[in-house]
Amino acid sequence: MKTHIFYGDIGGTKTLLQLAKIDDAGVDVVLTRKYSSQEYISFVDMVKDFLQHAEINPTISAACFAVAGPVIDHQKAKLTNLNWVIDSSEIAAQCSLPQVMILNDFEAAALGIDALSSHDLEVLQIGLAHPLGMRVILGAGTGMGVSWSAWVDGRRHPFSSEAGHIDFAATDDLQIDLWKALQKKFGHVSVERLLSGPGLTDIFKFLQDHQKADDPIVRDLPEDSGAVITRLALKQRHRVAIQALELFVTIYGAYAGNLALVGLCRGGVYIAGGIAPKILEIMKGGGFLRAFCDKGRFSQLMREIPVHVVINPEIGLLGARLAACDLLNSNK
Repeated sequence: MKTHIFYGDIGGTKTLLQLAKIDDAGVDVVLTRKYSSQEYISFVDMVKDFLQHAEINPTISAACFAVAGPVIDHQKAKLTNLNWVIDSSEIAAQCSLPQVMILNDFEAAALGIDALSSHDLEVLQIGLAHPLGMRVILGAGTGMGVSWSAWVDGRRHPFSSEAGHIDFAATDDLQIDLWKALQKKFGHVSVERLLSGPGLTDIFKFLQDHQKADDPIVRDLPEDSGAVITRLALKQRHRVAIQALELFVTIYGAYAGNLALVGLCRGGVYIAGGIAPKILEIMKGGGFLRAFCDKGRFSQLMREIPVHVVINPEIGLLGARLAACDLLNSNK
């Protein structure tokens, strides 16, 4: 018997939606479309557009969407960096879908880890892997996402969080000055205020001011110019841009290490998100791992924890697909 599942990875900047056919031969992707999230008033409008582009009239039996924001009671979510409220019951009713589930995007990414191949991972630290140990997956992009993954009752279970919004912990005088600058701008300085595209932009601007480096080329950067700063650093070898990336990576490593300690993540640390794969040269330069392992009496333990960068940008989509398959199977 042939049926279809519908799933997607919904972010504040971009959304990836996919339709797949399921039959006795397995899962076969029928349609994939990428959207700019901010071009749509609501997610329902985007879903309707996607379904109109399907060349067939599919029988969709289950749908699952990974959302960049906390999922609250009754399967509702408000995106952290986009003015959307996503409601599973509204999607089901307006788009004629029998079963709709939403989950946090990094909860989906945690599910997607086991669907990755070795080619999808860049090893930063081999460590001593404990296959059944706790894992943490985190990633900077438009914001900062975090999820843990625990082995329970013979399978992996993801646990979503909003750990990107905990307090930023400065570790040296320069970072203290950075915190003071951002505290004046935002009040509360969360990790996401630094470890994100807008955060990288603020780090760059802080270093410019700190060094009194008035560069007219980059004087008036938009709020989220992480990609511009990355190109300046890696392509043009812009001095302040390189320093910004190095500071960004140091803060990233310290934060990842803190999360690994919180969960005692002997099963591994997985760095996902849109930024890390684009700055692998800097991630592998040593600053990330030095900060990751710099945990005083627990530094030796930190050197035993495997650390990987996820270079497959569709890990959230893979997790949403697995969740849609589980939803389909649970109702057979």
